[in-house]
Amino acid sequence: MKKRKRGFTLRLFFTIVILIEFTIVLLVSNGLIVLIDHFLGLPVEIPLALWVVILSMVLGTTINAIFSKQFLSPITRLSRAMSNVAEGDFSTRLEITNPITELRETYDHFNIMTQELASTEVLQTDFVSNVSHEFKTPINAIEGYAMLLQGDPNISKEQAEYTEKILFNTKRLSDLVGNILLLSKIENQTIQTKKEVFRLDEQIRQAIVMLEPKWTERETEFDVNMEKVSYRGNEGLLLHVWVNLIGNAIKFGPPNGTVQIRLKSLDHSISFMVQDEGTGIDEALQKRVFDKFYQTDSSHEGEGNGLGLALAKRIVDINQGSIGVQNMAEGGCRFTVVLPLES
Repeated sequence: MKKRKRGFTLRLFFTIVILIEFTIVLLVSNGLIVLIDHFLGLPVEIPLALWVVILSMVLGTTINAIFSKQFLSPITRLSRAMSNVAEGDFSTRLEITNPITELRETYDHFNIMTQELASTEVLQTDFVSNVSHEFKTPINAIEGYAMLLQGDPNISKEQAEYTEKILFNTKRLSDLVGNILLLSKIENQTIQTKKEVFRLDEQIRQAIVMLEPKWTERETEFDVNMEKVSYRGNEGLLLHVWVNLIGNAIKFGPPNGTVQIRLKSLDHSISFMVQDEGTGIDEALQKRVFDKFYQTDSSHEGEGNGLGLALAKRIVDINQGSIGVQNMAEGGCRFTVVLPLES
């Protein structure tokens, strides 16, 4: 183990500061009294002595303020560094140059902590990536062979139906694996990582484009009204929220229906709303729609896996926001997401 350089203790530092302060105050007080008595020939009366003491106290306070500023500056640096870590920047490090032992040890422990947090994040990301690869490789192989069979003109109608079911369910399984791994990664996460500033309205438009096959198939139209909003957060995670909510609006809305999308900036937050023209969600079931593996369609015959809304809620929670659902009087279902803006 590397030998640490020893400094002087915090207690010794304060002792020295106080001794220096009192020494200076006494020297200045006595010096002023001697000067007044010697050069001016004035007897030092109590009121005059009082003024001398007041002047000495002002001088002592000034000296104390200077020393306090020098002492508090490393604590201020530590506070800023901790704020960076709280925002998900695990690359933050503190340079250990202060001679005070306690501060040097605190800086050292802080650097060890951030290094371990960064290593844990990398390990977790690698684990999810590796497991996802191991799961999806055989799934992709099955899907590839099924697509080859589907393109064979010699297969019977019954075989074509089986092939289509294989493709449908491999897609479901692939989505399920991806959602489970992502949920396992963020389920216990409280610190938002990889924060960056990006245009939220442009990201939502990107989500709509990604869902083009779905809304083309159902001939869904969009009524979009979004303000230009810049947001600081994890861009990759938030994309999952918009894709899921807009995808559900397309899926549960009627064919040839309209999906409304709104985005606006409030005083200290942003508000996103997506609304469909479907049958809505029974009020008794609305409290459960964000539960893992819960589906309003109890037959489980649809393409969902009951994890999309659970993922969306967890991501919104990490961003310290809120997500809610309500049925509209005119019909349809509305999901609303509110995300706080950093001051």
